[in-house]
Amino acid sequence: MTNKTTDIYLELHAIARLLHNVFLDYPTVDSIQYFDNNQLDQSWPTLINSEHNIQGKILLNKFLSTWQPERINDIKLDYGQLYFGPGEPSAMPWGSVYLGEQQILNDQSTIQLINFYKKVGIKFELKYNQPLDHIALFYSAIDLLLQQLLDEPNNTLAKDTLVILLQQHMLPWSGRCHELAIKHAQTDFYRAIALLAQDFESVLAHTINVVPMPMRLFR
Repeated sequence: MTNKTTDIYLELHAIARLLHNVFLDYPTVDSIQYFDNNQLDQSWPTLINSEHNIQGKILLNKFLSTWQPERINDIKLDYGQLYFGPGEPSAMPWGSVYLGEQQILNDQSTIQLINFYKKVGIKFELKYNQPLDHIALFYSAIDLLLQQLLDEPNNTLAKDTLVILLQQHMLPWSGRCHELAIKHAQTDFYRAIALLAQDFESVLAHTINVVPMPMRLFR
């Protein structure tokens, strides 16, 4: 692994961990304050300086420049309508609703993912029951695999696992989730996050030479 590759793996690893936390649960004052305290609108990795990256950071800057803790309920409401409920979320974060004709949770694609995780030994410690094809858990798995590659650059099992995870289980649908989030987000924060997540996935796929499997989407 060259120094340049190591550097981009380090950046992608940091982003994966952050995205996992952002997508997994409702925001808190502390979680939003972390973005502000660390000036993530300025320090978020440029990667290849794509349009998604540029626009995402502009929106993040716009949001953080007016952030006050009193606005947390607006951010919570936006997270709920996008990713959680009540009612049907606008940008549902589970792969099976995009990949299955019935558009239900824990469908065949979820079972295939569970079997894949069992085969490669990936496990999650969850605070509450959650379908394993939630987008936040994909970022957690990516975080784990990138860390393994940083520790052992010649770890072909980690590399192959990451390729299959992206190619067959995540990238065929995740872009659609982000598109819906950008369309329906009521705050600049979640619009920015969706753009930056798109950028992250595109750069990661390019870095490890992954082309998503073509699959029909039902949403």
